[in-house]
Amino acid sequence: MVQSDRHPAARSRFSVADLDLAVETRHADGDPGLLFAHGFGQTRHAWTGAATALADAGCRCVTFDSRGHGESDRVPHGVGYHMDQFADDLLRLAHAQPQPPILVGASMGGLLGMVLAGEIHPSPFRALVLVDITPRWETAGVERILAFMQAHPDGFDNYADAAEQIAAYLPQRRERKSEQQLRPLLRDGVDGRLRWHWDPALLAGDLVQESERYQPRLQAAAMKISVPVMLLSGARSDVVSRATVDEFLQLVPHAEHVELPHATHMVAGDANDAFTREVVRFVQSLDSLPVGRLAAAVQSQ
Repeated sequence: MVQSDRHPAARSRFSVADLDLAVETRHADGDPGLLFAHGFGQTRHAWTGAATALADAGCRCVTFDSRGHGESDRVPHGVGYHMDQFADDLLRLAHAQPQPPILVGASMGGLLGMVLAGEIHPSPFRALVLVDITPRWETAGVERILAFMQAHPDGFDNYADAAEQIAAYLPQRRERKSEQQLRPLLRDGVDGRLRWHWDPALLAGDLVQESERYQPRLQAAAMKISVPVMLLSGARSDVVSRATVDEFLQLVPHAEHVELPHATHMVAGDANDAFTREVVRFVQSLDSLPVGRLAAAVQSQ
């Protein structure tokens, strides 16, 4: 997929209840608007490829780092993190857009989108693209992610060391991350070692257990979602399974499901071209959107 810098990302800070979030906007005058919400332990950079291509296709694309992630502020004074904080941040960002955006939410970002779309009326979103997440998930897959996040509390000697660990965690990726790609994901410690971008307090508190308790709420919210929905799952995912997908489609019978055969839970990273094409196709299918321009974008990918 050929990408350009016709619409370079404009960086800004967005104030929420108690801190500021790092935000990037591509093609601010584009239409329709897409708001991208990353997964737990990720940053806005997970969306760079898709957001660049969609901005080139004419869409306004907004990506951001969730609280405690990347360049966004961490919760002050050692106070813990809670799911409702993340949901409120996303709601504030959605309301700050010129029009209700199409939410593209991966993992945690998708869970937050489901809650908001089901519990708030009218919905703060024009539509939902849920990326490898359902109201109920496979615990073993989540435990594998958390084990990786907790595996290197003392950090890394250098970028090559970090790249090696990522390659072992993501063996399906053909290329190792370069130092340039890793810089947004790591922070320099006062001891000279490199550590992941996320706040350690994210893993030290009750947030993970809290998300498990969210499952009944998520299922109830899913049944109330009325906006168009596409679930994009990875055939090799260990977080979403055939059983959880079938259950989701019963809760949201109007939802469309697309499975990408070569993707794991990290759908956008594993199969970015196919992922972007499906998002463009879904956006194209929505009523009263400029389908001709987006259709041309699909053909050019």
